[in-house]
Amino acid sequence: MRAFHYSWWSFFIAFFIWFAIAPLLPIIAKDLKLSKQDIWTTNICAVAFDIIMRFVFGAVCDKYGARIPMGMVLMAASIPTACIGLVNSLTGLIFVRLFIGLAGSTFVMCQCWTTRMFTKEIVGLANGLVGGWGNVGGGATQLVMGTALYPLFKVIWGGDETMAWRTVCLVPAFVAFCTGIIVIKTSDDCPKGDYKTLKMSGEMPEISAAASFRGGAVDINTWLLYIQYACCFGVELTVNNAAVSYFVNRFELTIESASAIASIFGFMNIFARGLGGYSSDKMSETMNMRGRILVQATFLILEGICIFIFAQMNNLAGSGVMLTVFS
Repeated sequence: MRAFHYSWWSFFIAFFIWFAIAPLLPIIAKDLKLSKQDIWTTNICAVAFDIIMRFVFGAVCDKYGARIPMGMVLMAASIPTACIGLVNSLTGLIFVRLFIGLAGSTFVMCQCWTTRMFTKEIVGLANGLVGGWGNVGGGATQLVMGTALYPLFKVIWGGDETMAWRTVCLVPAFVAFCTGIIVIKTSDDCPKGDYKTLKMSGEMPEISAAASFRGGAVDINTWLLYIQYACCFGVELTVNNAAVSYFVNRFELTIESASAIASIFGFMNIFARGLGGYSSDKMSETMNMRGRILVQATFLILEGICIFIFAQMNNLAGSGVMLTVFS
């Protein structure tokens, strides 16, 4: 179970630093004199690098396991996170968010790790729990950064909002770097130990990362799942990036209040993904893979309907309820 807990906690921290800047965007936009279009451009860049690196790390995990890539990515992504305070222009914000997006690729390691550790009878639930609990980082960062740490740093800096947002991200950066070191030093790649040791003893064959990548790339099922996941996770990324700004602009809330409401979306992952995994496992018992596909399609359709309803909400209470439902 050590790998299980390291998996979700690492992904939690990755999500935390990935969106640590999100609740601060309204004040950053004001200080740097950025338009809404500028902010959306940085949101796109924050996701772009993640998309590319997820393709890469799938093959890397097949060859080296999930433990080392997970730790290395956390340490690498903590560096641009710590550099947020040095940003003075749109270009600087774009590049910082682009490289922080590397943290999002830890989802690949998170799912690969638990898939190696659990049997097919419960792997859906295990993957759902680690993915869901990890995704809670997207809600926790809204609450911790926007409602707790940012106000605290304003007090520390005597009410100076600019110095507060420029220094507050040092905290999650430090936690991410330390987590990366701990994961690499104290965990295992699979139930039998580390990949390197198993390969040296002959218990595990050498795997080509390039061959693994080609095998996945030519499978039509890979691209069908890619499209479905793009629709589902694309919504999640958009909400995590824009929720605080949406509530600040639409309902004229403070950053602290908007962050608290936006955090609901992430915190629903505590049980929502686990429920999806459990439902998938149960349907698989009677309908095999078709049952898993049916569950995924059903939830995706329901999510789309709820998003349309959310977009029509003109009051804060209704928006909060629908945010909770479609999460």
